Amino acid sequence: MRHPRPASTEAAVTAVREVAGEYHRELSVTDDIGADQTSRRTSAGAFVVLDPDGALPHEAHIELGGSPSVSVRIFPEEDARITVENVGFEDVPRDAVPAFLRSVYGGLAYVKRRMFPPALWLIVPLSGDDTYKELILPNALSPWLSRNVR
Repeated sequence: MRHPRPASTEAAVTAVREVAGEYHRELSVTDDIGADQTSRRTSAGAFVVLDPDGALPHEAHIELGGSPSVSVRIFPEEDARITVENVGFEDVPRDAVPAFLRSVYGGLAYVKRRMFPPALWLIVPLSGDDTYKELILPNALSPWLSRNVR
């Protein structure tokens, strides 16, 4: 099942606010607007606000309260970086962010342990066939991650 595509960074932030409300999470949002402010526009000159194509890039950093610790950075390029308990998921499509958060807060996300070679993976399944999987560093197993090992 595909989710409605947030048309902008602001629409994606609004969708994250809705998810936070559903799961009773506090959140704080920091907006970076302009080519000289967004993290991926390092080549932009001082006080250069617009991209060469005339677009005004908007990036948002969202911190969600509670356990697990979750942060979301939404980029103007229609992707996001979601960090769950210090495990970073790069290049998550902007339209998948609300479903990703619902999976984490709804109890669908889990840690998979592999015995040989030893490894731990944080698995976040979304509706349909979409699944996100990231390696957990050896000393990064938090209490929340430990509770979700399968």
